[in-house]
Amino acid sequence: MRLAVKDLIDIKGVVTTAGSEYVARTSLAALRDAQCLAIARRRNVQIVGKTNLSEFAVAPSGINDFFGTPRSPLSKRSKIIPGGSSSGSAVAVASGMADVAFGTDTAGSIRVPAACCGIVGLKTTFGLVSLQGVFPVEPKHLDTVGPMAKDVAHAVEGMDLLQDGFAARYRTAVGAKPLAKNIRIGRLYLGGTDPKIDKAIDDALARAGFRVVPLDQAFKAKWDQAKKDGDTVAATGAWLSDGKFFDKLIGVSARTKAIIALGEFDYTTSYRNALRRQAAWQQALRQTFKNVDFIALPTLQKLPPRIPLVGKTALLEAQIALFEAEMLGSQNTVAVNFAGNPALAIPVPLDDKTIPATSLQLVGPRSSEAGLLNTGRLIEASVQRLINQSLLAKSARSH
Repeated sequence: MRLAVKDLIDIKGVVTTAGSEYVARTSLAALRDAQCLAIARRRNVQIVGKTNLSEFAVAPSGINDFFGTPRSPLSKRSKIIPGGSSSGSAVAVASGMADVAFGTDTAGSIRVPAACCGIVGLKTTFGLVSLQGVFPVEPKHLDTVGPMAKDVAHAVEGMDLLQDGFAARYRTAVGAKPLAKNIRIGRLYLGGTDPKIDKAIDDALARAGFRVVPLDQAFKAKWDQAKKDGDTVAATGAWLSDGKFFDKLIGVSARTKAIIALGEFDYTTSYRNALRRQAAWQQALRQTFKNVDFIALPTLQKLPPRIPLVGKTALLEAQIALFEAEMLGSQNTVAVNFAGNPALAIPVPLDDKTIPATSLQLVGPRSSEAGLLNTGRLIEASVQRLINQSLLAKSARSH
């Protein structure tokens, strides 16, 4: 197996840059590996390199002015963003440079690039994987490490490098629920979603044969509030972790400083109230999971946009800042981080001339990673059947 590692995770003898020019120029090499690499080292897994990311892992586009922005290979016609912050991990997998990549996810940083690059990404349960040796964004409430892979089978292999015995847990989950008809999916619809994306999600669930239960407006309202609260906690975390870089005259971009400043504002105005609502949101999810096994919704409400023009002028900086804000609004991910639950992003076919796939997000109860990947397996299998049917139809027409 070839493993790529996000450059937020320490590898002994290598500087962990966190996607930052300033950190790259001023930091010493890591003295030891991050704890999350222990199993991979024990099994002598080949680590092929460290991967690019958004500066300090705080932006959802994957744009990086200093190291460059990797291009998503998902679209052949358009230079679309890779998604962030685990941009390089997603592109390394999607382009075949790695079989598995480790990313981190604070507010969607595994699932968003997985969606933009057409791969599988698993955000793990908060606290499941050690954060020792991982550059912090919001480690007290949100930060997680998880695998990214081209398919579910490789995501299972990646997860088995992060949690001892996971492969056996996955086999047990497959044995317990081998068929989609035995799995109840709560379908969450959110305002502002591209109708083509909602249709792709619904088609994928129907094609796989799950028992789909629409979730009500009361739950949607709780989700919307959790998204606001999660954004607040994530922004505050960026300020608490990265505020020390705010006064650097060179090596830290203006828009990253703006994100840090927003975090300071959120800390003084809304952070404590957001955290007070966390337990109620966690309880709301527990109640919902008494009636359904998993929740399904799009990972992104919109299709990934083209990579915008990047530069040092005030106008371009302002345009990119607005671009990042729009991306933040379109991702349906941070409410899951705010709860601490796991979630899987998996590609499904999309009826679009430019981008062939969108991403279905499955949210599960805490510690349900094996069940999530089993459910992803069933979605993946139904997509493959659709592709095979299409190939047969084309072959029949050509004869």
